[in-house]
Amino acid sequence: MGLPASAVDVVLPAHNEGDGIAATLQEFFDVVRAGSDSSIHFIVCEDGSTDDTVQVIERAAQTLPIELISSPQRKGYSRAVIDGLMAAKAPVVAFIDSDGQCDPRDFPALLEQMQSADLVVGYRNPRHDAWYRKLMSRAFKLVYELLFPVRLKDPSCPFLAIRRSCLDAVLAGHPGLLRQGFWWEFNARAAAAGLRVSQIPCNHRERLAGTTKVYSPRRIPGIAAEHLAALFALRRELRALHQPGSQRLANS
Repeated sequence: MGLPASAVDVVLPAHNEGDGIAATLQEFFDVVRAGSDSSIHFIVCEDGSTDDTVQVIERAAQTLPIELISSPQRKGYSRAVIDGLMAAKAPVVAFIDSDGQCDPRDFPALLEQMQSADLVVGYRNPRHDAWYRKLMSRAFKLVYELLFPVRLKDPSCPFLAIRRSCLDAVLAGHPGLLRQGFWWEFNARAAAAGLRVSQIPCNHRERLAGTTKVYSPRRIPGIAAEHLAALFALRRELRALHQPGSQRLANS
């Protein structure tokens, strides 16, 4: 399956990912370059790293098309992602995490699906995360679906692509209410904005290096409580911004 010929901005957040982010960037660049005439441009949102992440990205930028947005202080996952998305200018804006768990071989299918959708969201099949993270996601999804008309298989999957023309509508209001669970919020906002949404399965791999910097077991209870409160704040905001409606979801 070939990629549509177009420009794609790929956003990646990075916090202490110096051991693996260069390999992630190179791997994705090689797949896109080999698969089509599409041009790929990386926007790396570095978020207060204390390792050599900045230096690694700067070295990679000598041979790869990388724009670095760097912060000396930690601002959090969601804020870093939002800053990267808002900096994107290409007709299609994609997102991957910088830890290597997204498989670049799925990227052609993600972009191909954009021909008939405003937003394409991957679902991890299977998901290679710790059991406690998967359990938290399942429980959270039950509450989430009671509050929002989102029927995605994996609303927190960090592998997606969206038309840049739709991005401002999704990020209207006060995005970033879920400080660590941004993709739950993003997909609720996309539903409220009435985007045409498609899903595709994607391979989810083990991390290239290190461990998760956010979802350690000791932090799970606090994050869960914070996210539940934020869901209700998000619902209030979306009701004020949009007329009630259902997400148009094209399963694929």
